Amino acid sequence: MAKAPTIITGRVAAITGAGRGIGRETARAFVREGMKVAVGDLDLAAAKEVAAELGDRAVAIEVDVTRHESVEAFLDAAEQQLGPLDVVVNNAGIMQLGWFNEEDDRTAQRMIDINLHGVIFGTKAALARMEPRNHGHIVNIASQAGVFGTPGGATYSATKHAVVGLTEAVRGEMRLRGVGVKLSYVLPAVVNTELGSGLQRNPGIKQLEPSDVADAIVHGLRHGTVDIWVPKAVKPMSRISGLLPRRVAEAFSRAMKADRVLAQVDEGARRAYELRASRSEPGLEPADTVPELTESA
Repeated sequence: MAKAPTIITGRVAAITGAGRGIGRETARAFVREGMKVAVGDLDLAAAKEVAAELGDRAVAIEVDVTRHESVEAFLDAAEQQLGPLDVVVNNAGIMQLGWFNEEDDRTAQRMIDINLHGVIFGTKAALARMEPRNHGHIVNIASQAGVFGTPGGATYSATKHAVVGLTEAVRGEMRLRGVGVKLSYVLPAVVNTELGSGLQRNPGIKQLEPSDVADAIVHGLRHGTVDIWVPKAVKPMSRISGLLPRRVAEAFSRAMKADRVLAQVDEGARRAYELRASRSEPGLEPADTVPELTESA
C-alpha cells in the first residue's frame, strides 16, 4: 500500500538565500501550501521585499551562511517568530564560472564557504533543533553538476558533489541512530535565474523556471523523496548512463552538448551576476579579476 503523503499545511519552514531565484519561489510555494516561512538572505532588503509580498505568514531575517553563528541566529529568530521548525531549506549558493586552472583561489574559497559550509552549518543547526523532537525535514539544494561534473564549473561541481555526499551520509546516520529527521537533496538542471544567466541550454531538457524547482521541493516534502531531480525525466537517463561504458556515456553527453553548458557561456549576460557573486561573502575581498566585470571595463 502506498504511503499517504505528508501534510505540510501549517508547517514552519526556514529558507536561506530566499531573497531571489529558487529560494524566493520556494517561499512562495510554501505559503501557497499554508506554511509559515522565514525568508533568510544576506541581502535583507531583498528578503523583506519577498516577505512583504507573502504577507503575515512570512518574516524576513538576515543570514550570512558562511558564519555558523549567523545561521544559528537565523534559525533561532525563525522559531521565536513562527514556532518550531519543521523544514529547513539550505538554498543559498553561488556559481562563478571559468577554466579551473585560471580560477582565483578566493573565488574557489567563496564558493566552498557559501555552497558547502553554508549547507554544513545549516544542516547542523537544523538537526540541533529537530533531533530532540524526532521530527523535521532538511532539504539541501545541490545541482545536476553535482552528479555529472561539468566543465567550466569545476569548483562549483565539487561543492555540489559534496552537498549530495553530505546529505546521503547524514541521512544514513539518522537511520542508524533511529532518528526520525528526513533529508533530501535537489538536483536541478539549468534554471532561468540570475545564477543561470548566459548559460548554454541543453536541447534535450526543457527550460526550467524557479517555480518548477519549488513545486518539486513541495512534492518531495509530501512524499519523502531523497533525490529530487528537476526535471524528473533526467533521473532515469542518469541511471541508464551509469550502466554504459564510459566512452559511450561521454559520447552521448557530447552529442547532447551537456559538456558545454557551463564551459561556453555568454560572459556579457553573466557580468552583473558574476560581480554580485564576487561580493556575496563579506569575509572575503573580491578577487583581483572583479574590476574586469564592471561596466566601465
